[in-house]
Amino acid sequence: MKRALFLIASGCSILGLAFSSVRESNGPVSDPKMAKSGDNSRTKALPRVAIAGLAIESSTFSPALTHEAAFHAKYGADVFSAYPFLSADSPFRQRAVWIPALVGRSLPGGAVTREAYESLVGKTLDSLEKNGPYDGLFLDIHGAMSVVGLDDPEGDFIARIRKVIGKETVVSTSMDLHGNVSWRLAENTDLITCYRMAPHEDAMETKQRAVENLLRRMESGKGKPAYKAWIPVPVLLPGEKTSTRIEPANLIYQAVSPAAAQEGIVDAAIWVGYAWADEPRNHAVVMVTGDDKEKVTRTAEQLARSFWNARLGFAFVAPTASLGESLDQALASKKHPFFISDSGDNPTAGGAGDVTWTLKEILARSEFQPENGPSLIYASIPGPELVKKAIAAGIGRPVDGYAGAEVDARYAPPVRISGTVTSIEYGDKNAEVEVVVKVGSVHVIVTRRRKPYHREIDFTRLGLSPRKAAIVVVKIGYLEPELYAMRADWILALTPGGVDQNLERLKYRRIQRPIFPLDKAMKDPDLSARIVPSSDQR
Repeated sequence: MKRALFLIASGCSILGLAFSSVRESNGPVSDPKMAKSGDNSRTKALPRVAIAGLAIESSTFSPALTHEAAFHAKYGADVFSAYPFLSADSPFRQRAVWIPALVGRSLPGGAVTREAYESLVGKTLDSLEKNGPYDGLFLDIHGAMSVVGLDDPEGDFIARIRKVIGKETVVSTSMDLHGNVSWRLAENTDLITCYRMAPHEDAMETKQRAVENLLRRMESGKGKPAYKAWIPVPVLLPGEKTSTRIEPANLIYQAVSPAAAQEGIVDAAIWVGYAWADEPRNHAVVMVTGDDKEKVTRTAEQLARSFWNARLGFAFVAPTASLGESLDQALASKKHPFFISDSGDNPTAGGAGDVTWTLKEILARSEFQPENGPSLIYASIPGPELVKKAIAAGIGRPVDGYAGAEVDARYAPPVRISGTVTSIEYGDKNAEVEVVVKVGSVHVIVTRRRKPYHREIDFTRLGLSPRKAAIVVVKIGYLEPELYAMRADWILALTPGGVDQNLERLKYRRIQRPIFPLDKAMKDPDLSARIVPSSDQR
């Protein structure tokens, strides 16, 4: 049996692979070398499967930069702690020898520095070279990483990995549907899949599917699928217009699972792509893999046409308005909590997270200046100096200082926050320290470092009750599941920032044109399937 590699460049959690012993701190984790397989009970050697990866979604329209520490890299056996999905008694443990290398995942942000990228890639390659050879590779990436001075980082990453693991290793790739699939990435992977839901409630399911695809191909002896069809679709839309909660994305993505279940097809996938990076690879893509050329080709073309034909129907997942109009509606509404998405600076889409424009406008509104005014929670603004002052003052004491606009000051300067400290919490992985300052009737969450607020516990651990608040303003695009379930009403405010929902306000210079919706009158594109050669055929 060939040597196997299982690579995870994680943007989302995947398989918490099981293991029995560690050869060394950054070396392979071993399972039993032999296992019974097949009806004839012949003893076979288990495939060797390695784990590694890097993931981030990064905006080139943000002035922020992402450094190596942001990836919180895990090495060797520590990699397994990132994947609770694979417990010690997982059936996956019995099917392979797992070899973890490096997994790093950063909160979305600005472009990654070249130094950080080269360091993390170098450590990954060193580990893979040290512990090879391998049978297969599972690459679990987000697909929207931008690196200063480098186009298509994921394509570069997998090409460099190929030089270490060889052309015959079976590669299975799992991605976020907001990632980008370049021709180079398509060439160097053999199996590929992506999420089918936005929000990504099927992230773990997708990881498991990608691993299962890999193991089945190796166990059956089929190895690499015979055909890979790749179709670029000239559409570039934000995730807030392509949520599978609503049509047409819901109907389009419902067709993916049955398409992938056809005899002769291994998997099928549609990538929306990432709208906030200005690179040639940023556009929608369809890929289908399998052994039946006619089915692979026809299925890819059907999925691509369904996406293209629906382009005029894509709309925002929630009502939209300016911030002023959004606040007016929320104040007039009797539905509480009324959520407002501060969408332009969403840190989980690549925004810097410290744009102060929205908070400045809220604090200037007369309705919120009395302490007994309508209750509003604002999440959140980074302000390390103000956090330090709040800690020194203590809970129940006044604090006065500035926060925000250290990274992205294009729209407003640091905002003055003068109020009473109501909470101080330590230990969050992203924020490190969080404080709540009450200004009038507004509870402002101030953090040492930027943090997304997606779950109810993010608020309640700070002593806040979002369900009882009149208004909750969050730096986010579409609401994540817990917030969505909590809302009584919701509006998406079209605010400024590095992930501006109004793409026509962004200064694209390098994406491939024509592309919808920037070129609304463009002609129908050629959506014929392009058969991608396998890595060992080139």
